[in-house]
Amino acid sequence: MRSHAVDPGDDHFRHVRKTLQEFIAHEVIPAESAAAPAPVGHPGIEDLQQRAREYDLWNVLTDPRAGLSWRQQSELAEMTGWSIDLAPRAINAGPPDSVNMAMLHAVADEWQRRLFLAPLMTGSVRSAFAMTEPDVASSDANNISTTMVVDGDEIVITGRKWYISGLLDPRCHWLFVVGLTDPGAPRHRQHSVVAVPIGAPGVRIVRRLPVFGYAGDQGELALDDVRVPLNHLLGKRGDGFQVSQTRLAAARLHHSCRMVGLAERALRMAIDRARRRHVSGAALGSHPVVVSQVAECRLAVTQARLLNLAAAEACDDDGARAAQSILSAAKIAATRMAVFVLDRCLSIHGAAGLSADTPLARWWAEAKSLHIADGPEETHLAVVGRSEIHEHVLAPAYTEVFSAANC
Repeated sequence: MRSHAVDPGDDHFRHVRKTLQEFIAHEVIPAESAAAPAPVGHPGIEDLQQRAREYDLWNVLTDPRAGLSWRQQSELAEMTGWSIDLAPRAINAGPPDSVNMAMLHAVADEWQRRLFLAPLMTGSVRSAFAMTEPDVASSDANNISTTMVVDGDEIVITGRKWYISGLLDPRCHWLFVVGLTDPGAPRHRQHSVVAVPIGAPGVRIVRRLPVFGYAGDQGELALDDVRVPLNHLLGKRGDGFQVSQTRLAAARLHHSCRMVGLAERALRMAIDRARRRHVSGAALGSHPVVVSQVAECRLAVTQARLLNLAAAEACDDDGARAAQSILSAAKIAATRMAVFVLDRCLSIHGAAGLSADTPLARWWAEAKSLHIADGPEETHLAVVGRSEIHEHVLAPAYTEVFSAANC
């Protein structure tokens, strides 16, 4: 595994980085052979999580008390992408729990932290974020139609959600549901987020939803007059958009960084294959077309990594909200890069790349799904485009020079 020391940081961070690298290399990757056949969960994940505690890596990316900068988080998140199925979960930094914890750290009151956040921090339960709906275009959150009606000291929830990551994990306990509470309010004050226990009456798992045929923990969910206490509301009534936004910076940056780590590992696998495999009497890696493909992959990975770094620095310098445009740009670039690199790594592996003998096809499906998950690419492009037209946020230094010259 290659370590990119883009931000040496203090001695503590250097120690954490080295420890995480050793943990992934010596504990996580050797455990992967048993991971692929399990559609939900992994039979050895609890053992890995215990080992992560022994390595002092538990919650290193999800506990604000760890004191990591965004830049430091970006490097560690990239390292977890080397074993994207296991490493994030092993250190309690896997989606959607990691970003749900970020949300709760930001908006939950003390009682809610004890009830919702503490079990997630210990890893005793998992969670899901129920936003996307099958019958409306959920890329525009204003379209969300699940209703939440206040009835005394309860909220009554009715609606349907789908492609809810984490829903089918047997340890999933909390659903953080986005719904319509005030249809007559201004557009960005109509929705709220409510914590719903998965075992509440009226909560019904409709079906599993594979991604490109690969079974995971995503599913479709029906909420039929589900009643929860009013104090399960996160923030104030109508705060749904603001509450949801607290999840997004960590979600986008960590997704982007994991994609770089995943692509880096896939490229390493392809290079090893090109060295060992022979075609027409010569190593596959000596053929110009393969040399060119490897070079193109290296350029793409490095460019995406540098954009992730720029996004992390923007979060450190200006705050996550101000960095929204560059975070969207990083998510677009990293997802495109991962699909591009995995496609070429699949080709270098030939028929083996299409099979279950390597994880490449499954990784490609995961990377491709991120063109839609966590906000579709078109939505992120709109954020970047509008920011450039109105603020020139991705190139402020050049903008200042050209403005002074009346260009």
